[in-house]
Amino acid sequence: MFKALLLEQKDGVTQARVTQIEDDRLPDGDVTVQVDYSTLNYKDGLAITGRSPVVRTWPMVPGIDFAGTVLTSSDSRFEVGEQVVLNGWGVGENRWGGLAQKARVPGSFLVKLPPGLSTRDAMAIGTAGYTAMLCVQALERGGVAPAAGDILVTGANGGVGGFAIALLARRGYRVVASTGRLQDADRLHALGAAEVIDRATFSDKGKPLQKERWAGAVDSVGGYTLANVCAATRYGGVVAACGLAQSMDFPASVAPFILRGITLAGIDSVNATFTTRRAAWDSLAAELEGAAWAMLAEEEISLDQVSQAAHSLLDGKVRGRIVVNPNA
Repeated sequence: MFKALLLEQKDGVTQARVTQIEDDRLPDGDVTVQVDYSTLNYKDGLAITGRSPVVRTWPMVPGIDFAGTVLTSSDSRFEVGEQVVLNGWGVGENRWGGLAQKARVPGSFLVKLPPGLSTRDAMAIGTAGYTAMLCVQALERGGVAPAAGDILVTGANGGVGGFAIALLARRGYRVVASTGRLQDADRLHALGAAEVIDRATFSDKGKPLQKERWAGAVDSVGGYTLANVCAATRYGGVVAACGLAQSMDFPASVAPFILRGITLAGIDSVNATFTTRRAAWDSLAAELEGAAWAMLAEEEISLDQVSQAAHSLLDGKVRGRIVVNPNA
């Protein structure tokens, strides 16, 4: 038996409860993992509250990421006792995820934890930090160097935004953070933001082509925000898009793309290749000092606290990252 947060749907309403589940109910997979830590991500919040149709099969154990220790393995790449991390691959959506004491997945979903990171460190970073690294690497591949000018990070008080600020600042970029919580400006400056601006600047419909301001951007918001960011990106700039907190719509014009040659780089953290994942986690382990991820992961909760925290997260009452200890 193991403890898990289980989602069930009755009459179209999502119900969440912490319960004991027998091991033989775990899905098929090559590797069984003792989950040491998971996290609460925006997508998890949508699944748990039922505010968006994230879950594809019922019942479901949510949790799109986890880190833990291999209990059993029929995959030659993983041995019992090794520490591993998982992000994406549809866990928490179409197969049971990480908000539980145990998980079973195909070995191809897993990455060995890089040296120097504990399983808690990995979930303090989590899918948010991993996604932020993918965004930063996309900017670099697009040729956006620190000397090119300001980099905008939207949704700056969220998990992806905070890590993007820290990673970009460490690389020497001048980062401008956009947030709806200007009272948290000191925290964003501490992460490395040179300037903090109000998200209202981008929230409404704007001109299809605006004054060039951004050499690049990391956007986790979507909607009018993403459209306005693209419209104000400098010639040859790159915008890495990884989220839809405002909207999944993209009410934009082709003007920035055909007149300024900008690139909109879509960031897929769910189905990225093993090579991409490995490189991202190796870079995270090498580059993020403990102080950075400790500042971003300010709260640790138990499974019993996850449902309430999910509502707070979607209501914009959470800043930074929440680490979940399923064994607490």
